[in-house]
Order: sequence, then C-alpha cells, then structure tokens
Amino acid sequence: MSTIFETRKEAIEKLHSELLVRKNEELFSVNGIYCRFKYPVLTRDHAPLHWRFDFNPKTNPFFMERIGINATFNSGAIKWNGKYLLVVRVEGNDRKSFFAIAESPNGIDNFKFWDRPITIPQTDNWETNVYDMRLTAHEDGWVYGVFCAERKDTDAPDGDTSSATAAAGIVRTKDLISWERLPDLISHGGQQRNVVLFEKFVDGKYAFFTRPQDGFIDTGKGGGIGWGLSETIENAEIPNEEIIDPKTYHTVYEVKNGLGPHPIKTAKGWLHLCHGVRNTAAGLRYVLYVCMADLNDVSKITHKPHGHFIAPLGGERLGDVSNVVFSNGWIADDDGTILIYYASSDTRLHVAKTSIDQLVDYCLNTPSDELYSHLSVQTINKLIDNNQKFL
Repeated sequence: MSTIFETRKEAIEKLHSELLVRKNEELFSVNGIYCRFKYPVLTRDHAPLHWRFDFNPKTNPFFMERIGINATFNSGAIKWNGKYLLVVRVEGNDRKSFFAIAESPNGIDNFKFWDRPITIPQTDNWETNVYDMRLTAHEDGWVYGVFCAERKDTDAPDGDTSSATAAAGIVRTKDLISWERLPDLISHGGQQRNVVLFEKFVDGKYAFFTRPQDGFIDTGKGGGIGWGLSETIENAEIPNEEIIDPKTYHTVYEVKNGLGPHPIKTAKGWLHLCHGVRNTAAGLRYVLYVCMADLNDVSKITHKPHGHFIAPLGGERLGDVSNVVFSNGWIADDDGTILIYYASSDTRLHVAKTSIDQLVDYCLNTPSDELYSHLSVQTINKLIDNNQKFL
C-alpha cells in the first residue's frame, strides 16, 4: 500500500513533467505587428521540484512543499550554444527574488530550469533583494548582467520599514555558470533601477542606458531614459548623464519610462524596447513601447510610434501587481525572428513573436504621438482619406 508521501510525490511529478513538455500555440495576430502565444512560457509551477520539496520521506512524510515559489517574471534573454536561455527573476513566497536560468530548444516552449539558481557574489554592502537582470554580450568578450540591487534606506525615519534605495548591480561571466561581481554603477543623477549596458564601446568607453530617479518607486524630478559613458567597467561611473527619451505628460510614459533589453541593430537603425508607466484611477499601468535610434548613434531617437506596443490583455492583467507588462529580454535570431519575453502582472512570463522587418516597418511607418486629442483625430482622418481609393 502506497504511503501519502509516495502517492503525492508521484502525482506532483506527473503534473510537473506534463507542464514542462506542453507545446505552446501561436495565436492569430490582428494587429500584424507581433503574435502572442496561448500559454505562458514560465510560471511558478515550472520551478524544479527539488527546489521546493524535501524528498526525504523521514523528514517530509506528507511530501509538503517546504520552499514556496510565488512568481517567475522579468527575465534577461540570450541565445547561447544554440539554446534559448532566460535569466529569470524568481520570487519566493518570502518575497526575496533571485536569478535562475531556464533553457528551451526553440524559445517558445519546453523551458526547463537549470539544476541550481545563479549564485550572485555580494559586495561589502549586501543587497536585500535583486530585480530584473539585463544581459549584454559585450564586444570585450564578457557577458554582463546589470540588475537592480535593493537595499533598505538607512536614512528612513525610525519605524519606516519599507523605504528602499536602488542601485545598478553589475556581474559578468563567460560561461553563464560562474559570475564575477563588480562594484555597483556610480551615477550622479539619483537612484538607478533600470540600467542597460550597450554591447559596443563608444569613444573607447562603456556605454549605459540609465533611468535616474529620486526614490526607489517615484522618479520625482528624474525620469526618462538616460545615457552616459564610463571609462571603465571594473569601477563603473557615469559623470555626465543625458536624458534621451523623457517622460511626457499625458502619454503611456507619463510617470516613468525605461529601456527594457539591450537594443537590436538593423539596417535602418537600432531598435529599442522600452516600458512606460502612467497613472490611472486603479493605480499604475505598465506597458511596452518600441522606438528606433540612429544607426550611427544608438542614443539618438529617430522614430517613435504612438502609444503602447504591448499592453496587458485579458488574464495578463491579473496577478501580484495587476495591469502590468514588463520586458527586459528579447532574442533576435539569425533568420530575423525576434522573440520578446514579457512578464504580466509580476507573476508569469510570456513570449511574443515578431521580426526585424515587422518592427522596422512599425517604427518607420506608424504615426507618432502628437500629444493633443484634436491632432490624434487629424491623424486618423489622414489615414481615412488615404484609404478612400482602396475602399
């Protein structure tokens, strides 16, 4: 007769195995810019069972989950030795996030976590939590990860146990297994929560996209996507920071905005995937938008389609932090396909598929935001007029 341990273990292992090999289904795209897929690529249920359960029947006779996983989201992404790898932000039930690598043969489904999470070395000033690693394969030969390092605000008033500070932590690796910790980025524009390292040297220096802000949550007088250069990566410091894409009143990036993953180079310019935040009666709403920068100057925005590119839809709107989509990872494949990994509501991770050709067309030929309602109507009427001969 099977014990409770054996019965539960067998049932849970069966469910987990079926989830890991489930085939994803591409959904028809009405907008024609990208397509979504039926299933998330990663959920908390994808986390390995040996991270969560004690497999010793003597110490866990009921086969209970000992270490709970709350969410899998906001992943960096890279194509590595023919495989699609995500450096996933995994959040435990204890609210602490850590990074772990999940691998897929096709980037669409069959994602499986590597055996162990990533071990991030600490600086002398330990961070309490880590968020949202951006990956950059730099021309210097290293793969860099830049992430948000959260620490308690030591200047907070007595009794305030929620105020935090944000800094850009930096690690690097050559095998995605062993990671070297470098000192946090020093900038002089405030706290940094969304920082991306550019893949090439600029004037012989390391180039960073930044997002300076006054506080951990509120941008204050800061905000917008910034740009700056550092003489070194071992002790990275940006003495001068320029805002290249500011937050703007009554847009989808009114409250704050930041770069998502590293930009993608095309024949027409560099593609940027960004997140934008606006305030609503129901709280903050996070969406994604795309823009293009000059081919010879990745910091100079040349084309910016109006409004959002991807917004939370249907069940994506529900989760730990509702009405949010966020991305810090995409992969441009050799055939021109682009896979965009985006999280919904700080809970689960999805993929959207598009191509370089589609995104270039989208950037070059989609109207920009004219910032006034009556001008939006003029833009629609112009399209209607142009369509008359085809209707």
